Amino acid sequence: MQIQILCVGKIKDAYIGSGIAEFEKRLRPYAKIFVTELTDVRIPESASVSDERVVMEKEGKLILSNIKEGFCSVALERTGKEISSGDLAEFFGEMKISGRNICFIIGGPLGLSPEVLSFVERKISFSRLTFTHTMCRLILFEQVYRAFRILNKEPYHK
Repeated sequence: MQIQILCVGKIKDAYIGSGIAEFEKRLRPYAKIFVTELTDVRIPESASVSDERVVMEKEGKLILSNIKEGFCSVALERTGKEISSGDLAEFFGEMKISGRNICFIIGGPLGLSPEVLSFVERKISFSRLTFTHTMCRLILFEQVYRAFRILNKEPYHK
C-alpha cells in the first residue's frame, strides 16, 4: 500500500520535523509513505475575505493537480466526520483489500478550498479542536502508525 501525504507548506519547527521523522521510520515495514509538500501561497498581511478566497483557490488548484491518479483522496477537515483510531485502521483494511492507495490532504493555514472539498472521496476530522497544519501532519503520521499497529494486531499503548 502507498500513502501520499499531500500538504501545503513546509515544516519549520524542529520538534515537529523530528517527530515526523520518527514515525516515518516506524512506518517503513507497513507501507510506502511519501510526502508531497506544496509551496504555500503567500497570504497578504491584511488580507480581505476575497484575498483569502483567492489564496485558497490557488492552493486548491495546486492540491488537485498533485493527487495521484487512482488514490482514495481523504481531506483532513475540521468539519469532517470524526473518527477513532480503530475506524482509521478499519479504513486501511478496506483499502488494502480493494488494492487502493490513499492520499491524505492537509491544507494551509486557511484550510481547503471548496473545489478540493467537493473533489475528495472522504472528509475526516481528528478533533473539533483547531491545530496548525504542521501539527496536523505530525498527528496524522502518529495515527497512521497506530492504525497499522491495530490492523496487524500488534501492541501499541492505548
